Amino acid sequence: MPPLPREGDVSDERGARDQPGAPGGEGGPLTGTVVLDLTRALAGPHAGMMLGDLGARVVKVETPGTGDDTRGWGPPFVEGSDGRVQSTYFLSCNRNKHSIAIDLKSEDGRALLEALVRQADVLLENFRPGVLDRLGFPTSRLLELNPRLVVLSISGFGHDGPEGGRAGYDQIAQGEAGLMSLTGSGPDDPQRVGLPVGDLLAGMYGAYGVLAALLERTRTGRGQVVRTSLLAAIVGVHAFQGTRWTVAGDLPHGQGNHHPSICPYGLFRCADGAIQIAVGSEPLWRRLCADFGLDPEAPGMSTNAERVAHRDAVIETVEAAFAGCAADELLDRLAAIGVPAGRVRTLDEVYAWDQTLSQGLLVEVEHPTLGAVRLPGPPLRFFTATADGERETTRTRHRPPPLLDQDAEEVRSWAQAR
Repeated sequence: MPPLPREGDVSDERGARDQPGAPGGEGGPLTGTVVLDLTRALAGPHAGMMLGDLGARVVKVETPGTGDDTRGWGPPFVEGSDGRVQSTYFLSCNRNKHSIAIDLKSEDGRALLEALVRQADVLLENFRPGVLDRLGFPTSRLLELNPRLVVLSISGFGHDGPEGGRAGYDQIAQGEAGLMSLTGSGPDDPQRVGLPVGDLLAGMYGAYGVLAALLERTRTGRGQVVRTSLLAAIVGVHAFQGTRWTVAGDLPHGQGNHHPSICPYGLFRCADGAIQIAVGSEPLWRRLCADFGLDPEAPGMSTNAERVAHRDAVIETVEAAFAGCAADELLDRLAAIGVPAGRVRTLDEVYAWDQTLSQGLLVEVEHPTLGAVRLPGPPLRFFTATADGERETTRTRHRPPPLLDQDAEEVRSWAQAR
């Protein structure tokens, strides 16, 4: 792991791809950027993986012996060739990273971290507020060691304020930030989203903030601290449900599988299951009615506002029209008249779907003990213009999630090289 070029060096960041010891052929807009990932669980690791997917060199610092908490989260676990089990949870958020175990409470560990900080472009941390300070690395110290460093700090409920020190766990944050009140069949049925969306959103917002800070660094030459939280990330996506309350004073609640402001828009039963439709305009409503023999001007149905007010009656009417049709037939008919529609797929169907595969959303990596494993792929693609149109420059080669301390010798050698 030789030293990587920095902005302003004679060799630009693209040259890092050709350096001895640097991973070859991965590419990406962050090639040459070094990320020091001190995070664990999901929000921070997801941010680190996003940056790694963009080509950054991500060094994951873990606790000796146990590593990231998620290494023990399961089942399911998968047994490797060495007899040790690997957590599929850990595998989900740690591709494109190097792992080193460092005891941050030891003198040697702190010295090694200091050396890594001096060379990094970005540091990610999601300790509870105050923990890094007690370890001897408050943000002021980090920026003193490396004035160009961008620090991303993710917390549960914010780094200050009356409850700034609270521990952050996704489901608790989903409840506290109002998301569960918007999810479920009704006001008495709050439900969590089926994946840790608060963690994931905090990671996404965090990576977004890091990129903005790196861009500003090209102008100022200095790094800065970026902070976000699970609370902030969830409130940040309240969207129209937020303004529904803050502007109109209308308190939203869960309404099952139907849109609160558009009708018909949601899940509708048919002869052999259910499909989803999105009738987002009056012309679409009239096309639907014309093809299925419905009266678009029936009482309570002539405008979207009326249909929302009489949602149950609209759902009953549409489902009656769909009752004699199988899902495949319905989807064909709806496609023919231009009404957006789709099926509800299970995950095995999603990962076998040719459209998913065409977008690079399933990648295969060679794990040190598990062999070839398939992982959900990165959601971004990149293209450059050419004389013939465009050429895709998306990263196509990916590192598997690392074993604990797998890259210790390489990382230590690199940290001490400058």
